Amino acid sequence: MDIKISRVEEERLRAELEARSDIDAMRMKHYLAMPDLSRTSGSPLHEIVERVKALPVFKGFDDIEIPEIVPASISFDFFDFPSTHPARSASDTYYVDKENILRTHDTVFWYYYLNQPEIKERIARGESMGALCYGKVYRKDEIDRRHMNIFHQMGGWFLTPESDPLSIEDLKNALSQVVKSVFGENTKFRFNPDIFPYTDPSLEVEVGVTGAAAVAAGSEWIEILGGGIPKANVLKKMGVTGYHGWAFGFGLERLAIIGTEVPDIRLFWSTDKRVKKQLRLGQKFVEVSKYPPVVRDISFIVTKGFVPNNYFDLVRDVAGDMVEQVALIDTYENTEKLGDDKVSYAYRLTYRSLDRTLKNEEVNALHAKLEAATVKNCGATIR
Repeated sequence: MDIKISRVEEERLRAELEARSDIDAMRMKHYLAMPDLSRTSGSPLHEIVERVKALPVFKGFDDIEIPEIVPASISFDFFDFPSTHPARSASDTYYVDKENILRTHDTVFWYYYLNQPEIKERIARGESMGALCYGKVYRKDEIDRRHMNIFHQMGGWFLTPESDPLSIEDLKNALSQVVKSVFGENTKFRFNPDIFPYTDPSLEVEVGVTGAAAVAAGSEWIEILGGGIPKANVLKKMGVTGYHGWAFGFGLERLAIIGTEVPDIRLFWSTDKRVKKQLRLGQKFVEVSKYPPVVRDISFIVTKGFVPNNYFDLVRDVAGDMVEQVALIDTYENTEKLGDDKVSYAYRLTYRSLDRTLKNEEVNALHAKLEAATVKNCGATIR
C-alpha cells in the first residue's frame, strides 16, 4: 500500500521559506527544488530502489513518502540522539526555523508511519507490518568527489508482536537479499557490530571490493548500510508497546558508486546523454572525457567560531558544481599578528567541469567572486 503523509504543515513552512530572501533560505529553496533521483527513471538510484522493492522479503510492505521538512524534535528527540550529538547543531543541519529542519535521515518515517490511522488500527488488531521509505536527505558536508550536502537514503523496517519470535538473524537474512540484488549473487559481504542511537543490537554491512574501488576507499571492504533492532523505548515514545522488529537504512549514492564505479558523485545529477547512458548498475563507468582541473587557493582571516560546513555551502552558492573539491591546507593562530579572536584559514579549491574544459579566465573570475562573497558573508579579510 502506498502511504502519503499529509503535507499541510510542510506546505506552510515552504510558503514561509519562499517569502524569505536571506542566503540560508535561498540555499534551502534551491536544494528542495532539486530532483529526487530515487524517483527518477533512468537513474541508478531509482534502479536500486526498484530492485529492493521487488525482493520477496519485502512483499506486502507499505511504501511511505514523508515530508522533507520535519520537526527537529521528531528527527532527534524521538530517536534518542544525545543532546550533545553534532547532528543537532546548525553547523551540520539545515534549520528552516528554530523548530524545523530539512530531514537529515529517512528513519523519521518510523514516526510518521506509526501515526497513520490505518497503521494504528493494524497495531490494535495485533498485526505484523512492514514499510519502505526513500528520498532526499540533507546534511551540511565537505566538498569532494564522494560527498554532497544533498543525497538519497532508503530505509525499511518490519514490526511484529513480541509474542512472535524475531531476531537479528531475520534482519541479516533481509539485508543479504538486498546486497545480492544490488551487487550480484556472488558478492562477498560481512556483518559487523555497530552502534546507532535508536537500535540495539545494531550492525553494519560491508562489501568486498577490488581494483579502483578498493584504491579509492583505501580498503578492500566498504561499509554500505546499517541496521538493528528498534529500541523498545523509541517505539514507546512513538506510542507503540508490545512490538519488536528489525530496521535498516542506507545511502543510495554509496551503493550506486560501487555498482557503477562512478568517479564523482556529481555525475549522478548529470544531464549529459553520454554520461546518463552509462549509469547502470553492473556497468563500469568510462569517463567521457578527462577535463583538466584548475587549482586555486584562498586564504582569509575570520573571527573564531567560523564554521567550515557553512563555508562549503557558500562555495556551492558561488561556484555550483564547478568545484570538485575543497581541501583545508592550513589554519593559523597568532595573537600578536591576528589578535585574540582571529584565526586564518587556507583552502585549496579544485575547479573542474564535468562536461567541458574550464578556461583560466573564467576560473579567475569565479574565484574572485568567491573571494568577494567570503569577505561579505564571513566578515573575512583576504590574505
